[in-house]
Amino acid sequence: MREFVFYSKTAKTTGKFDNPMQAGRLDIVFNVVIQALSLSNRLRDDVHLHLIFDGPPNSPLHLELDSSKEIPLSKKDVGGLIKRMLYKWNDKKKTEVFPGCYIERKSLSVLLKELAEEGKKICVMDIKGESIRKMKKLDNCVFLIGDHEGLPRKELKRYKDRFTVGPVVYFASQVFVLINNEVDIRNI
Repeated sequence: MREFVFYSKTAKTTGKFDNPMQAGRLDIVFNVVIQALSLSNRLRDDVHLHLIFDGPPNSPLHLELDSSKEIPLSKKDVGGLIKRMLYKWNDKKKTEVFPGCYIERKSLSVLLKELAEEGKKICVMDIKGESIRKMKKLDNCVFLIGDHEGLPRKELKRYKDRFTVGPVVYFASQVFVLINNEVDIRNI
């Protein structure tokens, strides 16, 4: 199972929005979801995607999408799915909004600590990191990717494994495509 964490410092934590570009750049999140989970004619069945929204008014929220569970997702309705998930969050418990789609209050640092305790290697995607092609093993990695504003400094200091997908800065959604491609090539 491929595992990704996407952090958005500004993504709104309410379903009350009309324009995703004015809702903390939720448009970036929508592209990330599509690129992380989709192939040309179907959804991937081997991706676990964590989204951390740190924008107002209810931050932090953790949205979790597990593609092995028949997620009700179409490329044209990613926004509707995220909006419905944001409306259904419960401050007291993790809620399964749809099969494979969960939401809860959880910060990036708590999520990363839990993943590390499960034995996962936290791989920060960073333009200054080592090429992902030089990584010997990709099967136990959690790839941590930030939005256009980057990742919190304390997380960058905490995790030392840094990797890049290429010599230039890409859109966050493109990073997901390149990582998926590398894993596909290795047939993991």
